[in-house]
Amino acid sequence: MKKKEQPQIPRLRPVSPTVPQAEIAEPSETLRRTSSFLNMVIENIPAMVAVKEARHLRFVLLNRHAEELTGVLRQSALGKNDFDLFPKEQAEFFVSRDREVLASGKSQVIPEEQITTLHNGIRTLRTVKMPVLDEAGQPQYLLAVSEDITEQKRTEAALATSERRWAFALENTGQGVWEADIAKNTVYYSPMWKRIRGFDVGEEVDSNSEVWLNRVHPDDRDRIRETIAKQNSGEIPRNVFEYRERHRDGHYIWIASNGAPDAWAPDGTPVRMIGTDTDITQRKLQEQHLRDLTHRLELALRVSKIGVFEANLKTGELFWDDRAREIFGVPPKQRALSAADWEQALHPEDASRTLISLAYAVKNRSTFRQKYRIIRPGGEIRTIAADATYFEDADGTPKLIGAHADITEEVALSKNLRRANILAEARNAELEAAKARIENQALHDALTGLPNRHYLEEFIAKFAARDEDVSHSCLAVLHIDLDRFKQINNTLGHIAGDTVLKHVARLLSEAAGAGNFVARIGGDEFVLVCLNETDPQKLSILADRITAAIQRPIPYEGHFCRVGASIGISIEADTNIDPKRVLINGDMALYRAKERGRNRHEFFSKALQDELESNKRIADDILRGIEQGEFVPYYQPLVDARTYQTIGAEALVRWLHPNKGVLTPDRFIKIAEDLNVLSAIDRNVLTTAMDDLKRWKGNGLPIQSVSVNVSFRRLSDEDLIPALRKLKIQPGTISFEFLESIFLDEFDDRVAKNIQSIKKMGIGIDVDDFGTGHTSFVSLLRLMPQRFKIDRQLIEPVATSIGQRRLVASIIEIGRTLGIKVVAEGVETMEQAQVLREIGCDFLQGYVFARPMPARELEQWLRSIKRPQLASNG
Repeated sequence: MKKKEQPQIPRLRPVSPTVPQAEIAEPSETLRRTSSFLNMVIENIPAMVAVKEARHLRFVLLNRHAEELTGVLRQSALGKNDFDLFPKEQAEFFVSRDREVLASGKSQVIPEEQITTLHNGIRTLRTVKMPVLDEAGQPQYLLAVSEDITEQKRTEAALATSERRWAFALENTGQGVWEADIAKNTVYYSPMWKRIRGFDVGEEVDSNSEVWLNRVHPDDRDRIRETIAKQNSGEIPRNVFEYRERHRDGHYIWIASNGAPDAWAPDGTPVRMIGTDTDITQRKLQEQHLRDLTHRLELALRVSKIGVFEANLKTGELFWDDRAREIFGVPPKQRALSAADWEQALHPEDASRTLISLAYAVKNRSTFRQKYRIIRPGGEIRTIAADATYFEDADGTPKLIGAHADITEEVALSKNLRRANILAEARNAELEAAKARIENQALHDALTGLPNRHYLEEFIAKFAARDEDVSHSCLAVLHIDLDRFKQINNTLGHIAGDTVLKHVARLLSEAAGAGNFVARIGGDEFVLVCLNETDPQKLSILADRITAAIQRPIPYEGHFCRVGASIGISIEADTNIDPKRVLINGDMALYRAKERGRNRHEFFSKALQDELESNKRIADDILRGIEQGEFVPYYQPLVDARTYQTIGAEALVRWLHPNKGVLTPDRFIKIAEDLNVLSAIDRNVLTTAMDDLKRWKGNGLPIQSVSVNVSFRRLSDEDLIPALRKLKIQPGTISFEFLESIFLDEFDDRVAKNIQSIKKMGIGIDVDDFGTGHTSFVSLLRLMPQRFKIDRQLIEPVATSIGQRRLVASIIEIGRTLGIKVVAEGVETMEQAQVLREIGCDFLQGYVFARPMPARELEQWLRSIKRPQLASNG
């Protein structure tokens, strides 16, 4: 069977415009030269050129670049199809595109396709395919021109990788958080979310979703609505989209939104969404810039920014097409060119290297490939990529034919990409260093350099986890709180306080020893962790040594700062160490040490825990009782010592506990004081007493005034006087009663000022339990109360002891001398009442007359009481 002939494309060569008319050959010779010239052009185009016949898609032409790129010899490839040369998947892809082009009769651009080569691995091509039609308009051939863009894609991938790393780093700084309640159609916006859009952090932003959508760019709204609808229907698990939103200043910014539901209705639809927004405006601008550059490069390729040239190496004559002239800036009217014109355009810094490369190619009759710069006539510098081949024409004339490509923009882009990659790497390194610094700062106290509470908890947790496979592990925690530290800050300033804290930190670090751990967990609180040490005696010695060291004077700018230390010690000797439990136990032991006088240490125990938990339950009950109005006054009458007539009453607080009944102050007053809620209890008793007194007077009962027990701490309250003025207390109706034993230590200028203001308002001042404390006469003169009460311990033996009677008489005489009325409290017998009347006491109070009782019972008692009989000498 005769071998089928392969279709051939004529090899044509154009006639040089410089050849005289007389030398023009016959038409056949002209066609031959034109074919030869065109084939040389195709041969030297820096891209893969392939031609297939239309019927069976067999190769009929491959240029030199196709052979070099694929590694397939042209002679062996001609007459074969894609399935003979490439893997099946690639061949199927190539053939399907070929059929589409031939069927449509139109050119098609394939942005990316993969091709497996023999020597260069898998390469990425950008290909333009077009049909070659005959005179009848039927496709005869398929022409494909492919550019190898593998390196360009790698560069773009490298840039994309760098941008992703940079974007990831930015996610941890500057993300705005939002939380959308779908049912209520409301959204919470974080401060960063507001700053991104130009809102003030404190500004209220309308959270209605439609209001937000109105700020979205019109071109993006439908897409966002569609995405949200898919999310709400459960079609997609989360919302991830980019859109434009109007900034408060009026311009649009790009936002990257990432959200997902965290709560669902019974039917599975989301009812709440949480997500983050990131301002990606700059990234979008950069992407747009990159797209613009890419677009220009693609446009340049589409319009064939390749200039073809031919050089006669014998005569020096040079032929440039119009594109080559445009690249070098040669005017179209300058037709004749020579090698000297090209050499003069070379950049001085590249000329020597380029000419040497050209000479080598001519000498060895090889390929000339070089990148070099030129200077155009106007001074503009451009970068050229030249690719040419040595050949001899039919006359044996040595020539060089090839193409110039202006790659100035590509070179600039490559430099920009490398610069951007280097910058991104540098930024990532800076972020890693900053992250390390932040982590260190997050785990250490800035003032002392000691680990902080977070580091302490992490340390104990790691110690416990490390020994989880060991049969036994233990540790002890010393919770240290400085005593009298507040006075140093108040008197010498915070710098002095900081000096003390740093000094104590050094002492504790030295005392801890190797292997142990010291942390500062609060203003003046430290924790020392002793690993594998549970001997109470050794821990007591260590605690005493720390206390003694801290108590030594600390010099500061001519002063000596003196502080003490209270220490709570907890021991964990269990196989399972609970970091939170051991710290809480140390805190409870510290509380007991401070409660028992400070400058001491206490160990945590189960009994201590039970007591503190009981106090905690009582404290919770107290707070609830205040809210429920369970603290009420009980009234004990105050009678005139001469007539035994009721003239007033003392309001004594009682707690009407819902489960424990009526509780007296000794059951709750200390815990209430620790909670700092005595002022609230005092205030409630005072206002209730005022209401009761007003009612009694309106009913004609003989109660003229009520004394109210008030926490002395309230006298240091700056808001006390304004609050009392708002109550509009009628002068002479209310007295404040204070314990004598608390006056001397806390009677400072502010207290004195408040006491004077109270007196000016017509509120009386009474001193309770006089004679059992340490009030001096100077303090009594300074206070000048309206009345003072003689403590019941002095009253009890007054009827049976002559000495005790004389002592009480002396106290009464002191009151009379100072013009202070005297009240005897705790009077339980008429004999006591008679004696007190005889020695000149002004008022009496006690069980012989009445016990404390609620307001309504007091009213009934006042209406039904029969007065005790006066002594015969009365």
